[in-house]
Amino acid sequence: MRSSFIKRLEKLKNKAGELLNRTFDQHINLAVTGLSRSGKTAFITSLVNQLINEGNGSKLSFFDPVHHGNFIAAKRVAQKNLSIPRFDYDNAMASLTGESPQWPEPTHGISELRLAIRYQPKNSLLKYAADMATLTLDITDYPGEWLLDLPMLKQTYEQWSEQTQALLTTKPRDEYAKAFLAKVGNIDPFAVADEELLAELAREYTELLHTFRYKLGLSVIQPGRFILPAELAGAPILEFFPFPNLTTIDGNDYQNASDDSFIGMLRARFLEYKEQVVKKFYRQHFLRFDRQIVLADCLTPLNACSINSGPESFADLQLAIDMILESYSYGKSGLFSRLFSPRIDKLLFAATKADHVTSEQHAPMVSLLNQLIYKSKHSLNFEAVEMKTLAIAAVKSTNSGKSFHEGQQVSVIQGYTVKNAVENKENTVEKITLFPGSVPDKLPEKEFWQQCAFNFVNFSPMSGMTKHQSLPHIRMDQVLQFLLADKMI
Repeated sequence: MRSSFIKRLEKLKNKAGELLNRTFDQHINLAVTGLSRSGKTAFITSLVNQLINEGNGSKLSFFDPVHHGNFIAAKRVAQKNLSIPRFDYDNAMASLTGESPQWPEPTHGISELRLAIRYQPKNSLLKYAADMATLTLDITDYPGEWLLDLPMLKQTYEQWSEQTQALLTTKPRDEYAKAFLAKVGNIDPFAVADEELLAELAREYTELLHTFRYKLGLSVIQPGRFILPAELAGAPILEFFPFPNLTTIDGNDYQNASDDSFIGMLRARFLEYKEQVVKKFYRQHFLRFDRQIVLADCLTPLNACSINSGPESFADLQLAIDMILESYSYGKSGLFSRLFSPRIDKLLFAATKADHVTSEQHAPMVSLLNQLIYKSKHSLNFEAVEMKTLAIAAVKSTNSGKSFHEGQQVSVIQGYTVKNAVENKENTVEKITLFPGSVPDKLPEKEFWQQCAFNFVNFSPMSGMTKHQSLPHIRMDQVLQFLLADKMI
């Protein structure tokens, strides 16, 4: 009798715990984004690894649930949305922990992973209903380039063409875009469209975007799906481009252009792209995010050691960040707003690859990123969203130390780089020690680009890492503290 009563009591307690879990919002939709090569794949891999391997290799000292002893365990569980590709954590870990460690292959579309995190509630009402609680964490990975398309929702084809033409005729894009603009400018916008020519010009425009992103290191790439098409690769919906000097065309003629004309077809595809690609992403995914981390690589642009490209590269990165943040729906997330209109209430900016500079350069990295996001950050603070900026290394790839140079002790970092193969020989790994230079704590001025004193080097992952130990990192515990800790009290 007593045993039966205890079982019923336990059952009621478990049901009460489940109800309180739902009532007290034990669920986080975390969105992870960043422009190409900012380290999204490594970041998500490390975040998952730190939680499921907590205590095995390195402690998360600044993550309160661990520090205060109420973190129990975390594990991967089946994701709810079966139509989204699963984030390939296992392959990413295999790359990092292999015999010849490599950075994991970057993702080129949207992917998702779900974690169940068990903890002991200590300060919330959950502690009266259950010995442990579960926080469900949905992590969504998506390209920052896709976010750059969201401002297009507010634009007409004419407005977008005018804005894009302004970019294409400004340094450093102008030199590369001149021939393309001349070709398009020679087309009669009202002539019957030649679909082969249209497809050819769309390919040329896409090649331009690849050049801007991967050769010049620029950040404002529109449409973003042109360089990261995912399932849309080869689809006609990606075959459009800006038409120059539309403002010189009579407005009535433009509005009455036939559907089979060049301008009519370009306009139709632009509108279809907005409706079927951009708006679809916004409705299906973007609106449900409630916490966001934006990864930014501020170091690589510093290597653009030229007065002709360096300043433009940084200005472009700033414009891209402004465009990304313009699209968010911010504000404090209460229970009812979360049920009916989720909003991002915590936003973390992370300057990545902090292990690629010496430790005293981390504060300037944060200051530099704050300079880049100053305008957006000011307006977001007004909306009462909680914000933080950190310098991080999701997977630490160097060791720091001291060395002597011309009789002076200097801070240095040491790590491994892959030496490019010569004469068909295999790549070799080379150990190097260096001081990469000082990171400016504000937007670089003319003197910085003239001196060319910064030497950012890409390092390979450390050897000796294993799948069942925590990956070495810099400040991932502070990342977890900001994004998750308040839900685990």
